[in-house]
Amino acid sequence: MIEKMPHLLSIQVGLPKQLGVEGAFNPRQRSWSTGFFKEPIEGSVWLGQTNLEGDGQADLKHHGGPEKAVLAYAAKHYSYWQNTFNRSDLAYGAFGENFTIAEITEASICIGDTYKIGEAYIQVSQPRQPCWKLSRRWQIHDLALQVQKTGKTGWYFRVLKEGYVERSLPLVLLYRPFPQWTVARANAIMHHQLDDREAAAQLAACPFLASNWQQTLSRRATTGINPDPNSRLFEIKSIGF
Repeated sequence: MIEKMPHLLSIQVGLPKQLGVEGAFNPRQRSWSTGFFKEPIEGSVWLGQTNLEGDGQADLKHHGGPEKAVLAYAAKHYSYWQNTFNRSDLAYGAFGENFTIAEITEASICIGDTYKIGEAYIQVSQPRQPCWKLSRRWQIHDLALQVQKTGKTGWYFRVLKEGYVERSLPLVLLYRPFPQWTVARANAIMHHQLDDREAAAQLAACPFLASNWQQTLSRRATTGINPDPNSRLFEIKSIGF
């Protein structure tokens, strides 16, 4: 059986917005800032070292930068989420991704995979770790947790060579240095195999893994300490969501 080449079904960009009403009685209506809302674009768009032209993030401490230049999501997952929540409005870009990609998932893409797309060269740096803003965007309280539990997280690319990209282009695999480290396996080690310090140490040693993941996993391997995910997944509880 011949595998189909992954390709871009859609490209989305968007700049940060301030939403809601300051001091609103209903917590779900209170003020918040986010770059989550991405709109599809057509034609060539410049992919730079830290993002696509026209794209931005509200929380630069946790989002954006060279190791998170492009957020990618598997097109295959959309039918699952649409059926799970009976939501036809979950269209490409609904998970805040820049690239919606066909013919590939977390189980078939690996840390360090290097692709050519258009003029650009991109490399998988880390799985995406969803945060509470995903839940608030869709008013589904535990959506971020469900994304993490299912492993349908998406992943980030770093940019090795800048250039123009556009929808429908293929992702041509140039280099796969660590076929054992799929994004799915990295997710499992980070979020589900919390007591496996040996696996944490092995993944942390992958030189193509983003530094923040290396640091977290190295600390776990050395001390057995795991970060509390609630601050990321359920921070919005603090305002009564």
